[in-house]
Amino acid sequence: MNRTAFLLVLPLLSACDVHSKHLADGDENVTIQADESGRVAFNLPFAEGQVKVPAGMMHSGDIDIDGVKLMPGSSMTGFNVNAGDELTTVHLNFMSPARPDEVRAYFADQFGKKGREVALAGDAVTGKTRDGSAFVIRVAPAANGSQGTIEIQDKD
Repeated sequence: MNRTAFLLVLPLLSACDVHSKHLADGDENVTIQADESGRVAFNLPFAEGQVKVPAGMMHSGDIDIDGVKLMPGSSMTGFNVNAGDELTTVHLNFMSPARPDEVRAYFADQFGKKGREVALAGDAVTGKTRDGSAFVIRVAPAANGSQGTIEIQDKD
C-alpha cells in the first residue's frame, strides 16, 4: 500500500510548491490529502508540497475496492492517505444521490457478488478485502442523498 501512496503523487511532483527534504531525517512516513476543490498536499520521505489539480479529478475519481466501485451517480469529495510504521490507512469521502440505506445495500450486494463477506451494522458496512485489509464504509444522510466515508487499513 505504501507503493500505492507513492504512485498517487508522482505525477504531481512536477507541479508547483514542492520542496525537497533531507533523506537522512529518517522519516519514512507518507501523507497525502486532497479536498473536493482539487487541493492536494503531500509529505513524502524526499519531498513535501502542495498542488492544485482540476476539481473534476476529485469528483470523477475512480474508486475500486476488489472490483467494487462507488454507487452510480456518486462522487469522491476528498481523500487522505497515511502510510508509515507498517500501517497504511486510506480514508475516502464521497457523496451519493441515493438514500443511505440504498448505498449500504449496494455495497453489501456488490461485495457479496465478488465473494467478499461483509456485515451491516448501524450506519456501516464492514469487511475485508481479498488481501485481508479491513474496511469500514459509513453512510449518513445528506441534503441531496447521502454522504459517506470509506476507511481501509493495510498492515504491511
